[in-house]
Amino acid sequence: MDTTLRDGEQTSGVSFTETEKLNMAKLLLEDLRVDRIEVASARVSEGEFKGASNIFGWAKENGYLDRIEVLGFVDGNESLNWIKRAGGKVINLLTKGSLKHCQQQLRKTPQQHIEDIKALVKTADEMEIRTNIYFEDWSNGMRNSPEYLYQMLDSLQHTSIDRFMLPDTLGILNHMETYDFCLDMRERFPNLNFDFHAHNDYDLATANVFSAIKAGITGIHTTLNGLGERAGNVPLSSVIGIVKDHFKYEMSVNEQKLYKVSKFIESFSGVRIPPNKPLIGENVFTQTSGIHADGDQKDNLYYNDLLPERFGRKRQYALGKMSGKASIIKNLEGLGIELDKDEMKKITERVIELGDKKETVTKEDLPYIISDVLRSERIVEKIKIINYSLSVAEGLRSMATLRIEINRKIYEETASGDGQYDAFMIALWRIYKRLEKSRPILKDYLISIPPGGRTDALVECSITWDFEGKTFKTRGLDSDQTIAAIKGTIRMLNIMETFNNHKE
Repeated sequence: MDTTLRDGEQTSGVSFTETEKLNMAKLLLEDLRVDRIEVASARVSEGEFKGASNIFGWAKENGYLDRIEVLGFVDGNESLNWIKRAGGKVINLLTKGSLKHCQQQLRKTPQQHIEDIKALVKTADEMEIRTNIYFEDWSNGMRNSPEYLYQMLDSLQHTSIDRFMLPDTLGILNHMETYDFCLDMRERFPNLNFDFHAHNDYDLATANVFSAIKAGITGIHTTLNGLGERAGNVPLSSVIGIVKDHFKYEMSVNEQKLYKVSKFIESFSGVRIPPNKPLIGENVFTQTSGIHADGDQKDNLYYNDLLPERFGRKRQYALGKMSGKASIIKNLEGLGIELDKDEMKKITERVIELGDKKETVTKEDLPYIISDVLRSERIVEKIKIINYSLSVAEGLRSMATLRIEINRKIYEETASGDGQYDAFMIALWRIYKRLEKSRPILKDYLISIPPGGRTDALVECSITWDFEGKTFKTRGLDSDQTIAAIKGTIRMLNIMETFNNHKE
């Protein structure tokens, strides 16, 4: 059960619009094919109600209504009425999973709390709303008041409650406790359906999910990209590897769509995926060590079961001071360039030298490095900016006038846009359209500014492009963000010109 739209939205600074929520629900159920999603908390706000209503309306038309759940509260009929009006069919009822929470927060005895829950479940049955139940603070309850939880489950196990959900609300458990506590639940109540809900405060959420599954828990709650309160929830990407590769169990999740959907969530949430995030991070299928690249050349010695193709991705080989001949060969293959033994040695030495200086070396830099080191066919910059003018004004669209030299001919164009760089690109692509030249699609745009708060600091603009199914990056450096982006763009145009010449 994915709870990105409910628990994931509790990430500090994250708030999804109604339209984003609907699109994310579609991605989760149709593209990723998760089994269930939790989309809202009842009674939170009018916006939450509208967002849930939109999702329920779409789900009803497409056969997903029983797979969409809402967090509700022991509040008489208020949460149930909220869900009913929104069009929902499932309540995930938040109850107290520790004696301390029951007595000190609710100011009730365990029996009073149980009676309130039973009354709500009976009403839900009458309203044809299915009930699952969260035991909030279950992990502390198992540590400090297990008899309270046994009393709760003894009293509720014969009701119509479908799933009993065991949250490590504060992320306090380790993998050994998780196994013992989950196994205790399964052995005492073998006929009940249990879910485990992990938080990552001690960075143990993934290990705890492993232990919960080993103990026989059949439902796991996740979020995309590990979004969630404080240190977040267990990421769906991490759970996939555990379930499929370690337990050899089946999952309905479509692995091929994982990376694409994760990038959508990154965009909607504004929370960047860490480069080293398993399965979905930028660097996780990149080999840096030259010896690893060499091993991959010799019968894939450094592969594991997490093959990038499973997740719609490709293996890459980083260039830098750890690079060896094999890493460079792998990158040259992607460019269609072959070098002899002596040339390879010289290029390898230069790449290592640049890596020692902490300079970023990309696959697209290799033709320039080859030209510089071997003094062979120089890569002539056939596309040059002659000059340009950019303007921005409050309440008006930005303007750009561009003069550019392409193969020794001068072209000029003026355009308006949503920002100076957008106006520049519109003017540029108008020129390309006149010349009937192909152009790439901008896929990602990242600005890096060093810490310290200086207004004159150098800005690095890294732009990811897609051209005919191939992805490549270019960078520009300047104290002005827009100019840095323009420098990266001109570098892209010349790389494309080189690619086109190779094709011809």
